[in-house]
Amino acid sequence: MNIKPIKTAEDHQNALVRINELWDAEPDTEAADELDILVTLVEAYEEAQYKIDAPDPVEAIKFRMEQEGLNDSDLVPFLGQRSRVSEVLNRKRHLTLPMIRRLHSGLHIPLECLVSNYELDSAKG
Repeated sequence: MNIKPIKTAEDHQNALVRINELWDAEPDTEAADELDILVTLVEAYEEAQYKIDAPDPVEAIKFRMEQEGLNDSDLVPFLGQRSRVSEVLNRKRHLTLPMIRRLHSGLHIPLECLVSNYELDSAKG
């Protein structure tokens, strides 16, 4: 077993090829151990190189709406009256702490997404 850190795109590609070769390794073998180590190294490399930022709160809400087949009126229990729903979705109003709590508990949107900063749309509509 000759394993070294993954530092470059070429190292990453070589590790992926080797993982593919080892994929069906029998448990508790040297090949399985090598596979486990390589997968861990690849995950660490990809996490560092290909970060995916969490969506802003409005995009997180819209994504959950799409997933659940919800429309604007379905958000009234979480955000308040329909005009407030429209203001939030059109970036005219920030979420309040009670809204964030209701969205998190009712729609299971991660708090990390709901509490992040985002810009309001200052254009007149």
